[in-house]
Amino acid sequence: MTLQYPTIADCVGNTPLVRLQRLPGVTSNTLLLKLEGNNPAGSVKDRPALSMITRAELRGQIHPGDTLIEATSGNTGIALAMAAAIKGYKMILIMPDNSTAERKAAMTAYGAELILVTREEGMEGARDLAERMQAEGRGKVLDQFANIDNPEAHYTGTGPEIWRQTQGTITHFVSSMGTTGTIMGVSRYLKEQNPDVQIVGLQPMEGASIPGIRRWPHEYLPKIFQAERVDRIVDMGQEEAEDVMRRLAREEGIFCGVSSGGAVAAMLRLSREVENAVMVAIICDRGDRYLSTGIYDAPN
Repeated sequence: MTLQYPTIADCVGNTPLVRLQRLPGVTSNTLLLKLEGNNPAGSVKDRPALSMITRAELRGQIHPGDTLIEATSGNTGIALAMAAAIKGYKMILIMPDNSTAERKAAMTAYGAELILVTREEGMEGARDLAERMQAEGRGKVLDQFANIDNPEAHYTGTGPEIWRQTQGTITHFVSSMGTTGTIMGVSRYLKEQNPDVQIVGLQPMEGASIPGIRRWPHEYLPKIFQAERVDRIVDMGQEEAEDVMRRLAREEGIFCGVSSGGAVAAMLRLSREVENAVMVAIICDRGDRYLSTGIYDAPN
């Protein structure tokens, strides 16, 4: 009998769901975290990255050896660089130059080519440049912001996993919103199982700079976003998100990034409003991607 060993692509998904032990304090609620940093390239974006490439291949839109282009603030770029390496594609990633050194290094480690735009141009400028390069015939833009294969990865993967892991008892789902792929796909699945599950999205307050999530100008709002799939949007301050991020590491042993700290901060707020709830928040990546910023050096 020949043993069938998995490939690295087979290791995307099926991440752990763990319970917070100290941060919630005395409560009748159960607060759970989905550890997406356990994916092979280290973030929740491994799921849509592999989905977008695999499904585009199946439709005959791309073929191994082609050049792919994507605008990214970090995690999607790392995930796409990994997926491109697995599948045999050239990858060009366009990102703001204020992204962390760890993220840039991870992308090039997987063989991707980086093009940097200024902080002032931001993700909007990166997206515009990607579209111009595609128009010039320099490659194919996957466009995580408009590509239905992004939320589909969470509809077929993340959502069912959460439902199974909570045995259908989940009452609240909390997720930061960047491309909005995670919250769109998970919301669709969970609402099909139980329309009463509350879907809570997180966006930064005006002036806050939380990597990976945005308050999009209307003209740049992701096309995959459907407002009716989100029951409540929480505005999160940078200081609160960073404080909870550090507390997660020091009090729970959960090492993550700022947007994940914000998601947990939002969940802690919600927990003070309800009883006997089962809440799940997405921990979208690992904290080692942010060490060079000094963000973990600040005292609590």
